[in-house]
Amino acid sequence: MQAFTVDDLIDCYARGVFPMADARDDERVFLIDPERRGVMPLNAFHIPGRLARTVRSDRYEVRIDTAFEEVVEACAAPTEERDETWINRPIQELYVALFARGHAHSVECWREGRLVGGLYGVALGGAFFGESMFSRERDASKVALVHLIGRLTAGRFQLLDAQFMTSHLAQFGAQEIGRAEYRRRLARAIQVEGDFFALPTRSGGAQALQAISQAS
Repeated sequence: MQAFTVDDLIDCYARGVFPMADARDDERVFLIDPERRGVMPLNAFHIPGRLARTVRSDRYEVRIDTAFEEVVEACAAPTEERDETWINRPIQELYVALFARGHAHSVECWREGRLVGGLYGVALGGAFFGESMFSRERDASKVALVHLIGRLTAGRFQLLDAQFMTSHLAQFGAQEIGRAEYRRRLARAIQVEGDFFALPTRSGGAQALQAISQAS
């Protein structure tokens, strides 16, 4: 796995493959190409009313790319729901290198000077590959997701890859599609020049919600 470079990883994303590990302490990295793929339609994102009110209230200060490594580290940490993670050290180092290249981003929720939630993912053309999220306070990761959707929508992204379909994502309108359809959508999306910074890096909840509503 030592020969696996950042350029190799970018090529993997471009053809619809992503890395995973069996455990945090397992140095091996596997490339995953699921038969079924979860995607989040950017023009049909559903925001529950209570969450929309939380986003609009700006309870959390949302920042972009100010603590990328801390977000990845938090996503890799064990939780009450799971003891293990698919983010091992080699994968973590690859994402940090992607971030240095401008291909990876974090959406962070801060409260009283503390990082309390967020997510990170990979951007390639007009496709964004959501990797992982975490939350230390109520709805923090969900608020980060809403801000991500608003940012991707404003930036003319065409695809948000959620990797695997879950009931958590289904509540927001996520769909499951087959490998062939996913690859067709991916091929179109990566030809688009998405702008991850179409919104200010510290935009408020109202701006994110407005961007989403304009696309619906």
